[in-house]
Amino acid sequence: MTRFPRPHRDGVLLAVTGLLGGVLLWGLGLHTTAFRDLMPSWVTLVPLAVMAFLELLRRSCPRTALLIGTAAVIADQFTHGNLVTVLMYTDLMYAAVVYGTPGAARRIPVITGWITVAMTIAALAWLRRPEALLIGVVTGLVSFAPALTGATLRNHREAAEAARLRAEQTALLAEIDRGQAIAAERSRMARELHDMVANNLSAIAIHSTAALSIADPKASADALAVIRENSVQGLSEMRRLIGLLRDSSGDQEPAVAPSLDGLDALIGQARTVGADSGLVFVLDDGRTPGGRLPPPIEMAAYRIVQESLTNALKHASPGTVTVTLAYTDHTLRVGVTSPCGERPGPRAPGSGAGLVGMRERVSLLDGSLEAGPVTAADGTKIWQVRAQLPAEDDTELSA
Repeated sequence: MTRFPRPHRDGVLLAVTGLLGGVLLWGLGLHTTAFRDLMPSWVTLVPLAVMAFLELLRRSCPRTALLIGTAAVIADQFTHGNLVTVLMYTDLMYAAVVYGTPGAARRIPVITGWITVAMTIAALAWLRRPEALLIGVVTGLVSFAPALTGATLRNHREAAEAARLRAEQTALLAEIDRGQAIAAERSRMARELHDMVANNLSAIAIHSTAALSIADPKASADALAVIRENSVQGLSEMRRLIGLLRDSSGDQEPAVAPSLDGLDALIGQARTVGADSGLVFVLDDGRTPGGRLPPPIEMAAYRIVQESLTNALKHASPGTVTVTLAYTDHTLRVGVTSPCGERPGPRAPGSGAGLVGMRERVSLLDGSLEAGPVTAADGTKIWQVRAQLPAEDDTELSA
């Protein structure tokens, strides 16, 4: 069973006001047509009542209300006529454009415009007097003017709605960008934190385990010395990370990013930590002396070597850990090899976050990274890390 749509309060107000106003005009004998002898006076109230009822449907069924209202306003012209009936019809025309379908909103102003033109021409042809133009004017005021007003209002509403949707979409995109920026910054901070402190903490973990498991006082003292050295260096790295996170304005100096010039010190530190594990560290720098690469490239290469050395200290068996650097064809090539196999002594646990950080760094610079076990030329198993970072030599650019 289809339920009758509940009328809007505006429609109820217009219906009641129109009906009472029309009855008042009828009671006062104020009419609008000259055909007063064709119908009894009370018949004028029939189109008025129909039009008042249609005002209840102006929002829910605007097209139906307009069609029936058109028939009612035509019928009103054959009675004594009521001005309120015509006024309510103009509201139905306006509502049909504002609340109707988009297709109806486009067609109604065009149709009413042609009807106005046609009525003007027909009246002039029939009456052949200038006063016939008034018929066209009245037709336009009753049909075309409210339709055009409704179309204008609807266009403004649709433009405002489109602007609101664009604003919401822009806000949503901005929120997505903000979330991505936060995620990227968190990833960068995680990489920096891991790369800064993992090497020192791994050395501390290895030597603290050795100090606890070895009864030799001299070995324990040496282990504690290494622990102290790495703890001091780790604290320095943490302070540098805090400096990166703070605003570098005012009197605070900006933190200096690590570069390839610090590889000698990094490998020297690794030699000290890995001596008890039978590890030997070698640097083979094949770059041109004095060459400088962009800071992001040098920092990424430094971090890759640092993480590879940390992994070697954790997992490599006794042997030689080789770090190689080469710059050819505008590409920096970084390689780190370490022996695979069982190793004596304590080990530090690993989480795999270091490899993830290396891949992220290389990906951000449009480079490539390979890491995994391979077989060397002599048949031994080694762990190999190879990274290629496209870069322009700053010394060549300045020249």
